[in-house]
Amino acid sequence: MSYNKTTIPALLRERGTAFELLEHAPMHTMEDMDAAGLTVRGNVPKNLFLRDMKGKNHFLVTAMENKRVDLRALAETIGSTKLSFASAERLEKYLGLLPGSVSPFGILNDESRSVQMIFDADLRGEERLGIHPNDNTATLFLRFADVEALIREHGNSIAFVHFESL
Repeated sequence: MSYNKTTIPALLRERGTAFELLEHAPMHTMEDMDAAGLTVRGNVPKNLFLRDMKGKNHFLVTAMENKRVDLRALAETIGSTKLSFASAERLEKYLGLLPGSVSPFGILNDESRSVQMIFDADLRGEERLGIHPNDNTATLFLRFADVEALIREHGNSIAFVHFESL
């Protein structure tokens, strides 16, 4: 099954998870989200899909908008070789996503459960987190704890990292 703008809300309803779905024009950057007023409705984090130097390990990083994701420091923290942004081909292969639609919900498309999820530690306790349902024409607002539980149940590993503020 491919998890998308239709199937993710259905899954959340089935689980009894409270959420709000807001449809909008395509959002490609955090600046687009800010300009559309989405970031005032809840904490809308940024998402990065990374790979290690040899391309054997992949990481989906979700961090607060006001945090700096230093790839060198992150590699050291998680015990990885040099990190870089993964290609659009890798994004589609591992998470079934297109550029501009990277989201923690992409993990649900990782059938091999090989992508490690890395969350900004400051996301814990967020009551209104705004994330794409694997489609940048909508944003789901829900509790971080519900997102974390869904990913844990899927079986991907999760790490929490402290990122520096901008």
